Amino acid sequence: MKKLIEIDNISSVKEIFGVEDKNLKLIEEKLGVNIFLKREGMVIKGEKKKLEVASSFLGKLMKIKQEGVTLNKETIITILQHTGGNSSADSSFCKIRVPSTKRKFVFPKTKGQSEYIEAMRSYDITFSVGPAGTGKTYLAMAMAVNYLMEGKVRRIILTRPALEAGESLGFLPGDMYEKLGPYLRPLYDALYDMMEAETIEEYLETGIVEIVPLAYMRGRTLNNAFIILDEAQNCTSEQLRMFLTRLGFDSKTVITGDITQSDLPGGKPHGLTQALKILKPIKGIKFIYLTKKDVVRHPLIQEIIQAYEEFYEKEKD
Repeated sequence: MKKLIEIDNISSVKEIFGVEDKNLKLIEEKLGVNIFLKREGMVIKGEKKKLEVASSFLGKLMKIKQEGVTLNKETIITILQHTGGNSSADSSFCKIRVPSTKRKFVFPKTKGQSEYIEAMRSYDITFSVGPAGTGKTYLAMAMAVNYLMEGKVRRIILTRPALEAGESLGFLPGDMYEKLGPYLRPLYDALYDMMEAETIEEYLETGIVEIVPLAYMRGRTLNNAFIILDEAQNCTSEQLRMFLTRLGFDSKTVITGDITQSDLPGGKPHGLTQALKILKPIKGIKFIYLTKKDVVRHPLIQEIIQAYEEFYEKEKD
């Protein structure tokens, strides 16, 4: 069987197909169909059921492309991995608008990421716990930029424990931002992917975007701000308790961490794990647990995470 999908903009479809049709080959292999680009549109050939899935999936890709989302090879692979071509789950495409000229929207690529975005929108405090590559930091930054752009907050505050939770920044050269910079690199990378460099520099100078070590948060009350605490698995119980009590009115707080990657020295209480237990009964706090299924980096990362999990399970036995 075959089906024709009429299209208005051939060049837009060519972008989806990728250089030398590399994206197209991936889509064909995953969905079990053959796709051809004709003057009148796209022709899909295959079994009836697969034809319907492919048609719906390609329609969704074109819609996302029109909305300003960059559909590169990485994005298409991720969508195929996590949806299997099933585009009916619109919740996986609840996008976050950002002001970058490179990337107008950021959208979740898994069900877990979609739930994470909805949690940040609905709750004043959100915990996001999961392994590397699940988008904990990136999506939190996208939401913070969105809230600032739409005037829902007046500033963004980024913080994390530095130097394996030791907070010993004194011996490093430079001012506070230069000392803390290497430890906040993931937040910087995400920020520069969503805003223009000139705007970021201006916001840093005026305090609209503030980057502070966790130790400097003590004694503050943060009103009308979007606050991100990254790498929270390196917080002691006392540090995390101090941070959580900084929340002021009209503010959002997101705490991200990977409880399997703590750098805390032996003997110190693991603040993140403890907080997940202590705060669980509070209805106004949302806990999102991302897993290896939500990893959106190179496909090998899922296998690496799985291999380590199996190894540690055997060690316990």
